[in-house]
Amino acid sequence: MKRLLILIICIALNLTLFSHPWKPTHYVIIDTDGGIEDIRAITLLLASPDVRVLAITISPGALSTQNVYIKVKSLLNSFWHEGIPVGINKNSKFKSPEYTDPLNTMWGKEDDLSEENAPDCVSVIKEVLSFEKTKVSFICLGGMSTVAQAMKEVPDFKRQVKEIIWSSNGPKDKNHFNYQVDISAVEKIMKAEIPVKSVISLKEDSFYNDLMIKSISEIPTIYATRFSEFFRNEKSKNRKLLYSAIDEMVPVYLHYPELFRYNTTADYFVSPTENIPLLRESVLKLLAGETAEKNQVIKSFPMDSSFYSADVIPFVTEIIKKYGTDEWISSVITNELHRQLGVFSIIGVKMGIRAREYFNTGVDEFNTTSFAGSYPPLSCMNDGLQVSTGSTTGHGLFTVVNEIPPNPSAEFTYMNRKIRLTLKSQIEEKIISDLKDINFVNGLDNNIYWELVRKTSLKYWRDLDRHDIFIIEKIK
Repeated sequence: MKRLLILIICIALNLTLFSHPWKPTHYVIIDTDGGIEDIRAITLLLASPDVRVLAITISPGALSTQNVYIKVKSLLNSFWHEGIPVGINKNSKFKSPEYTDPLNTMWGKEDDLSEENAPDCVSVIKEVLSFEKTKVSFICLGGMSTVAQAMKEVPDFKRQVKEIIWSSNGPKDKNHFNYQVDISAVEKIMKAEIPVKSVISLKEDSFYNDLMIKSISEIPTIYATRFSEFFRNEKSKNRKLLYSAIDEMVPVYLHYPELFRYNTTADYFVSPTENIPLLRESVLKLLAGETAEKNQVIKSFPMDSSFYSADVIPFVTEIIKKYGTDEWISSVITNELHRQLGVFSIIGVKMGIRAREYFNTGVDEFNTTSFAGSYPPLSCMNDGLQVSTGSTTGHGLFTVVNEIPPNPSAEFTYMNRKIRLTLKSQIEEKIISDLKDINFVNGLDNNIYWELVRKTSLKYWRDLDRHDIFIIEKIK
């Protein structure tokens, strides 16, 4: 008995040691019908580091599934989240009214996008639930067709989905559009074991006032920028759709349920009017990515240029503005770890951030295999890759392959998907040429060599955009 007790304690300790040090609170699948307000709700969910969007499914509603698919893909592409799976509900019989306002709303660049090869929503849901073991919230921004179909056809659905959060007036308002899309689906879901939490929109058509929109425009994230563009570019004359908080109350509820009250009579959650200032503050926090602690030791990372070395100071503001705080912080940590400001270590950072961006993951969430080898200068990439992805050797998530010759590429495996990123050959050749020229003139043992390498690295850090310098291949 004593041995058994010791064994149990040892197992518990090991589970603690090898558990994920940080992970999002919320894992979600989003279902959308393409309503104008859906773009804001989805953007808020993507912006929050405390949410992991596993997939987006498309249901008919405000628009046809074909049109919604194109809009969702264009939005994801604009955020560089091409790796988030998107599936279409191909079985719903609801004929969309193709409302003019949603149809004319631009979610991103729609050129060359087609739903022709889009996977079925059930297959997408089945795949993500088979790989993600954390309980999932299903976010329903339209009708219930996809939820009902998934519950029937996906064996893991009832076990893995802990709740359905539905943007609606509740199950008792049978005239609400999201109820009318598929009445039988709503009735089935309400009788099922999974709890449904209906979240109602605010009865306020000026939630987004001038001050709120100005505050959003000042947030330095790609999500806030897109949010601001929505108000600047949207041509709809429907003030309620433009300036009310409708579907975006769902992500706010997900993060801050204490701001909502449950109406027992109508069976929905609603935020009282007096909470509007707090709701506005919550939206701003979501867009700024301030929903989870990002650091393990320090409260915040210095962004003031005066904190840095004299030769770095002229680059700080420009690099942060161009590439964001995530790349900046990872690059600074990498250079300190590397004990040298080097080009290929920065290339590793940019590659790792791009891979995380593609899958829309946080750190320490996928496996990385580097083909940069174990010999400098190319192997310096490995330090940048580990810092930027969190896929470190200590976590058992990082592998170096010593191919002959080595090459500046890495494979990233997340769930059942794998991509390979490779530095474009012309950029690699230019970097190698620059380093050879410096070495030829000064020699490796000359301090001038390292000073010139540092100067060259700062230039590449500033000039190389991670969205332009890599070839991305889907392996599976």
